[in-house]
Order: sequence, then structure tokens, then C-alpha cells
Amino acid sequence: MKKAFLLIAVCVFSLVRVFAQQTPATGDMHANGHIMLNTGDFKWMDAPPGLPAGAKVAVLSGDPSKPGPFTLRATFPENYKVLPHTHPSYENVVVLEGTLYMGSGEKIEESKAMALDAGGYSAIPAKAPHYVFCKDKVTIQINGEGPFAINYINPADDPRNKK
Repeated sequence: MKKAFLLIAVCVFSLVRVFAQQTPATGDMHANGHIMLNTGDFKWMDAPPGLPAGAKVAVLSGDPSKPGPFTLRATFPENYKVLPHTHPSYENVVVLEGTLYMGSGEKIEESKAMALDAGGYSAIPAKAPHYVFCKDKVTIQINGEGPFAINYINPADDPRNKK
């Protein structure tokens, strides 16, 4: 009984110490790596050149260009397509708004794509060929492991090669 009490006391003390290190009086919720954002805090920018023009992204945490986990949001305008491509690491996608059509394979086959509605989820393994498109505006959240890269199956589909 004494050992259980001592263990509980140590756990409570540890939690109190962690919370005391945060500074809620100043509203600093980024202390100790804790990030909290409202949608008005997002810094939207044009998507990187590896994506077709028209997409916007907001990095929520991490740095997709560096090793380590990251989370970002992306919006695609209506009739947007990302042709078959792969990524060097996994990619998890959650649809937040609209309907995202996603398919697997080295060529785009719209009739075989699955419609992912708001709340829909996809887990894409590293190096798995896939494609996405939408008919109306879509907002997604992407979680992955950096450094993030997009490698098109057909180099002629890569927007970076069309300048």
C-alpha cells in the first residue's frame, strides 16, 4: 500500500511540475512544443512548385523540408488534379471540406478513384503510386515524415518541368 501511494505521489508531483513549466498566465501555448492554432492563425501560401498551380498550403507543425514529423493543410480549387506520383515516406490524409477523389496506380483512372468525403481518411505507404483530383474546392490535412517530396511517375506530368 505504501509503494502504491508513493508511486501515485511521484506521478502527481511530475504532472504538477510539467504544468507549472507552462505559462498559461501569458497564454503561451507553444511552450514545451505544445502547439494550438485556430484557423485564423494559419499562414496560407502558394503550394510548392511540385504541385500544380492553384493549391494553397499552411504548415501547422514541423517543417516538411526537414527530417521529422509535419502536419499541413492544403486547399485545392475546383477541377484540380495531382497526377500519379509517389513520396519517399508515408502520407496520411484527412479530408476536412469537400470531396477528394483518390486512386492508386501509375496512371490516372478517374473511374477507379474513391470519393473521400469530409472526414474521410487515407494512409499511403512510402513509394506507393497514387493520384488525387477534385471537382469542387477541397481542404485536406496531411501528416507525414519529412523531408517531404513529390516524385511524378511520368516526368512530363511534373509542373517543375513545364517552365
